[in-house]
Amino acid sequence: MASELTLHQRRRRPTPSEMAGIPWLGVLLPKERDVAVQALSVGDALPGDTLCRVGRPVTYWFGVIEGLLKMSTDNAQGQTITFSGLPPGGWFGEGTVLKREVYRYDIQALRKSVVGGLPVDTFHWLLDHSIGFNRFVMNQLNERLAQFIAAREIDRMSDPDLRVARNLGALFNPVLFPGVGEVLRITQQELAYLVGLSRQRVNEALSSLQEQGVIQVEYGGLRVLDLQALRAGAPARRAKAA
Repeated sequence: MASELTLHQRRRRPTPSEMAGIPWLGVLLPKERDVAVQALSVGDALPGDTLCRVGRPVTYWFGVIEGLLKMSTDNAQGQTITFSGLPPGGWFGEGTVLKREVYRYDIQALRKSVVGGLPVDTFHWLLDHSIGFNRFVMNQLNERLAQFIAAREIDRMSDPDLRVARNLGALFNPVLFPGVGEVLRITQQELAYLVGLSRQRVNEALSSLQEQGVIQVEYGGLRVLDLQALRAGAPARRAKAA
């Protein structure tokens, strides 16, 4: 019966361990934190659940506490363009919340996930009262700009190994996704959805990256061994040149 309810209807209070996974709570002063905690809610998203949909007005600033989401949109030809995967620790859409606009992208759960939500009015209250929160949001916006510039470059890459390497590097971003750490919990099929390649082709690229000592494929996830090389895609280039 729970699956028949919308994600908003399934919202609940966060547990202490879930609040510990929200990075920006740690930059708030006690009074600011009290306001934020009272307003925060979390939802247990099921695979395929949509948090944000193109054209709908913004209501919350969202973040991933557990699981994996996808940010995407459809172009005029009906093709899906994926902007980013959203692993644990990632809070997103601050630009839309700042301007109180409608969403220009869809956010969908790729697996069972726990998603946090801060109401728009509370977000703006924190901007008006918290220096620490302002700095956190500015860092987010700055890092997000660099991420989307890199994403445009990735979209133009025809080399599948480079696409996989650069997309993985973006998911191991300690500023945007501090909950990931050194191990990203992701399946090859989920990565294929994010990169826009077949699972078989992603598997080949991961095998190549592992042989080069850039990543280590583990049960249920990937461990990064050389983040700088992964972001640059340099090992894949050298392998092709050889």
